[in-house]
Amino acid sequence: MRSILARAATGFAAAVCATAVLAPVAVADPPPGVVPAATDLVGVGVDTTQRFMNRTSADYNAAAAPGLPRLYSWDVTGVNPITPKAGAVTMNRPDGSGPGFAALITTTLGTLDFVRSSRGVSPGDPRPYSFVPFAKDAVSWSAKAGGHAPADLSTAQLRAIYECTATNWLQIDPSLVNATIKPYLPPATSDTRVAFLKALGGGTAILPGTCVTSGPRNDQGTAPVLDDVDVVFPYSVGVYVDQVYRGHGTAVESPGPLTPRGINGIVPIDSAKNINAPFLASPYGRLLWHIFRGAEYAGANAHGAALRSVFGPQGWICAHPAVIVAYGFVPVGNCGSVINT
Repeated sequence: MRSILARAATGFAAAVCATAVLAPVAVADPPPGVVPAATDLVGVGVDTTQRFMNRTSADYNAAAAPGLPRLYSWDVTGVNPITPKAGAVTMNRPDGSGPGFAALITTTLGTLDFVRSSRGVSPGDPRPYSFVPFAKDAVSWSAKAGGHAPADLSTAQLRAIYECTATNWLQIDPSLVNATIKPYLPPATSDTRVAFLKALGGGTAILPGTCVTSGPRNDQGTAPVLDDVDVVFPYSVGVYVDQVYRGHGTAVESPGPLTPRGINGIVPIDSAKNINAPFLASPYGRLLWHIFRGAEYAGANAHGAALRSVFGPQGWICAHPAVIVAYGFVPVGNCGSVINT
């Protein structure tokens, strides 16, 4: 069966790549006036990778042979509600991996085919769903350039800040200013928040103290409350690289005054403006995924072949690691492998 599925996916991908084109400009959501067909591959999910998937969708669709399913990805923000594809269930845009996964669970391939996710399989996830990695990211902390925060904090110091046992910079280092630390977190549904708190707790998320304020969106340092010399805020390193060094930032999706800082003496970004390999290998590194209904992803039919032609080991995403790098992330050797719930 595996050889049959591999041949189907490889043949499908070859058909897609039959037309060579220059990479088009990526756009958010399906292009204006385009309603994805019932047979197209349509996804929702986390904002961390939505820009990457917008570009991937544009590239893939431009190269796909006539008659093959197209690929579309809906952003987390925009006009609500949405109808993901023709004849689909109408829904509000899922905002994050968890809401996206919940939408996949409660719908069929007539509405959604995949979910962008920055979290992997968790205990208690329903069965059977397939998690397929394609890249790696990392989460660090950030602070205002020229503010009171130091260039580096240890895990223990960050934990003390977010558990509110250290509330003044003098408790971190007597050489720092006498000022109240202002720790912020994204909303409770944020995977960046969860990944950061888990890293602080050695694999089990710590409980933030009462001094912590939740609210600003993931990876948007433009929120006015973050423009403060005493703020600390977790940030995706890959998204920061993408926004600042890859030219994909916008007036809203930007770090604003924030800059990512080191943890345990390891800087998050190397001299080549990529995620620093030692930081990536630390507990602050995380895999990036797409989630599917297991039977559909493994199916020996046209739909399964179409999914694997994009997301599988020989699929479009894994065959274009330069695009992964162009959006701030790091390709992985097990791209396209499957972990089932």
